Amino acid sequence: MAELATIARPYAEALFGVAEGGDVAAWSALLQELAQVALLPEVLSVATSPKVTHEQVVELLLAATKSPQAPEAKNFVQMLVENHRLALLPEIAKQFEELKNAREGAADALITSAFPLEGQQLADLVAGLELKFKCKLKPTVKIDPTLIGGVSVTVGDEVLDGSVRARLASMQTALTA
Repeated sequence: MAELATIARPYAEALFGVAEGGDVAAWSALLQELAQVALLPEVLSVATSPKVTHEQVVELLLAATKSPQAPEAKNFVQMLVENHRLALLPEIAKQFEELKNAREGAADALITSAFPLEGQQLADLVAGLELKFKCKLKPTVKIDPTLIGGVSVTVGDEVLDGSVRARLASMQTALTA
């Protein structure tokens, strides 16, 4: 996995440089769509078929997206297809998003909760987390009933686990030691 990240990094950085001259959010949306399309088994089989030209693969990928496309988008996709790098698209999209977040002083936060979090409850939690992490957070909420209660928050490589399940595991460790 580290090898894919290493290979994808120059593509993500170069594309981010191009995107900064225009609409970074639009490029981000386009990359997310391209990454999803590139993962489809049907697209991968067409892309690797010797009967299909590179130009046809490029047109297929671009036609499958709804986002508006800058002229550079076709060049980018064409370069990936010609260099057999379609498998990198999800990693390029991930690294592009990280660059975008860093520029905005933001970070993605995965909040895993035993129960649905909505409205003011979610807003209060995010506000507290933003103070702790000293950046703007873009929360994604995931429900996991096995937590029993509480929340687990992942921001970058940091994990704050305030779930009942984690507390019970900690108590079990302390009692058996």
